[in-house]
This record gives sequence, structure tokens and C-alpha cells, in this order.
Amino acid sequence: MELSRALDYAAGQRNALLTTLRRDGRPQQSVVFYLLDGDQFTISLTDARAKVKNLRRDPRAALFIPSDDVFKWAGFDGLVTLSDVANDPADEVVDRLVEYYRRGNGEHPNWDEYRQAMVANRRLLGTFTATSATGLLPG
Repeated sequence: MELSRALDYAAGQRNALLTTLRRDGRPQQSVVFYLLDGDQFTISLTDARAKVKNLRRDPRAALFIPSDDVFKWAGFDGLVTLSDVANDPADEVVDRLVEYYRRGNGEHPNWDEYRQAMVANRRLLGTFTATSATGLLPG
């Protein structure tokens, strides 16, 4: 499937299944929320989770983006780049997490609380860059 066609479809969605590779090669899957810019999917992550540990060891990943119709979907192969972990409510990572939240959800009722939570939860951003696509997109 053409990458551009699959990306056009992904632009209208927000949820995906992220697959990373465990140390022994088995897949590890997580449902994620993403924002898309061009061929790059941005995902908010928590440092202690298995997917982050897997991606630090091996940045290869896949995203599966379903629809309500089982016969309409797109899958992407690609690489994930991880940001630093949020360490201070005023650091660049937290600023990027604020922008991520705004783009996906609008304004937060308490930005100071949100910024503190990003540090307390050890949040970071993953950037998945799509390199190829498969799928079933009618039309």
C-alpha cells in the first residue's frame, strides 16, 4: 500500500495498537493515542512501561490503526525516537507534552497540576516515523 494513502487514513483516526519487541523477540502490544504530523506519529509514554524499555533497546515498532469496519485498517512499520523524560515542570519535554495535550484534547483545567503530573509520572514523548504501510482501505 502507498504510504501516503495510509497516512491520509491515519490522519482521521487517533487510536492505534503499538507493537514493540521484547528482548526475546516476542511482540509486546499497547493501545496508544497519537497525533500525526506528516509521516510522524507522536505518542505520550510513561518511562517505566514495557514499551519504553523495549524501544530503548530496539527502536523498531509497528502501528496498527483499525476502524469500526473490520475490513478497513492500516498498519505501519517504522522507528521510534524517544525524548528525554520530564524532569521539571518548566522543562522542554513538559512544554512539548502540554502542546501534545492541547492538540489532542484542548485546554487543561489546571496546567500547573498537569505539568507536575508529567514529572511525577515520568512522561516522555515517542516519535514514530512510518517507513512503510500495509492495509485494507476500500476505494
